[in-house]
Amino acid sequence: MTIPTDPRTGEFRRSANHFDARITADGRDGWPVEAGRYRLVVSRACPWASRGLIVRRLLGLESALSVAVADPIQDDKSWRFTLDPDDRDPVLGIKYLAEAYHAADPHYMGGISVPAIVDIPSKRLVSNDYPQITLDFSTEWTSHHRPGAPDLYPERLRGEIDDVNVGVFADVNAAVYQAGFATKQSAYDDAYHRLFAMLDALSDRLERQRYLVGDTITEADIRLFTTLVRFDSVYHGHFKCNRNKLTEQPVLWAYARDLFQTPGFGDTVDFDHIKRHYHEVHEQVNPTRIVPLGPELSGWTTPHHREQLGGRPFGDGTPPGPPPEDERIEDTDGANS
Repeated sequence: MTIPTDPRTGEFRRSANHFDARITADGRDGWPVEAGRYRLVVSRACPWASRGLIVRRLLGLESALSVAVADPIQDDKSWRFTLDPDDRDPVLGIKYLAEAYHAADPHYMGGISVPAIVDIPSKRLVSNDYPQITLDFSTEWTSHHRPGAPDLYPERLRGEIDDVNVGVFADVNAAVYQAGFATKQSAYDDAYHRLFAMLDALSDRLERQRYLVGDTITEADIRLFTTLVRFDSVYHGHFKCNRNKLTEQPVLWAYARDLFQTPGFGDTVDFDHIKRHYHEVHEQVNPTRIVPLGPELSGWTTPHHREQLGGRPFGDGTPPGPPPEDERIEDTDGANS
C-alpha cells in the first residue's frame, strides 16, 4: 500500500473524495433514493466505512440498502471481494471495487476507498463521500427508516454537531493517521500533540454529559466512536499514539464502552478485520506484517455506569433489532459475548 505523504514536511495527505454525487429523496443529482437499487461497499476494518454500517443499523436501512463487505487485506488493486464465493460480490458481480470506480470514470487514476455506494443496475460508483453519505442516510432516506429510528442529526442541533465534527475530524479521526504515517519527526509531533489535546478536551466535555451533543446519540458520537474503538488495538502501538491507551483514560473508556454496548455499535465491530488490515497492509509502518495477539478485549462488555449521567440513547425512538443473520460477526475475542 502506497501512503501519500508530503516529501518536504513528512505529513500524510488524505486524498479528496472524487465522487460526491448525492442520493436524495428528490433525485436532484440524478440518483433518487430507491430501495434495493444501491449497494453499500464497506470494509469492517475501516473507520470511515464503519460509520456507514452503524448509521445503517440504527436507522434500520438493511432491507433498503444491501451491503458488501470487502476483504480486510488489500492487494495492489485495493479492495477486493475475496470473502465471497468465486471472489466476486454476489450482487454486483465484480471482483474489485475499482471496477465500479472505473465504470463511473474510465480515466480515474486516484485511490480506491470505502465506504462506496454503487448503483446496482449500472455497477457504477455513485459516491465515496463518506462524511455526506451518513448525513444523507439520516435526512434523505427517511421514507425507509424503521419505525422508532432515532434522529441522529436533529435539525435544532446541527450547528453544534457540525462544529464538534470539525474538531473531531481534524484532531482525532485524521490525526491518528497523520501520526502513524508521518515520515518526519515534526509532522508526527504535531499530530500527536493535537490528538491528545483534543482527547483531553473531549474527556472534560464527556465528564459532564453522556453524549457529545444533546442527551441522545448523534452523528457526532458515531464519528468519534469509530476511532476510539480502534485505539488500543491499532492506533496506540501501530500509529505511535502512545501517551495513554484508551483504557487508561477513564471518561473516554467508559464513554466508548457505553456506545459499544448500545445495539448498532458493538455488533458492527470486527476486531479481527481491524487488526489484520492495519498490521498486514501498512507494510511501510509494519514491515514484518506480524499481527499482535493483544490487547485483551473482554473489557468492552464491563459496566460503564454512564447511565448515571442521564440521557436517552435513542431519544423518543427504540433500539434496532439484532443484525440480519448474514451480517452477524463471529465473536472470536470475547468482546461481544
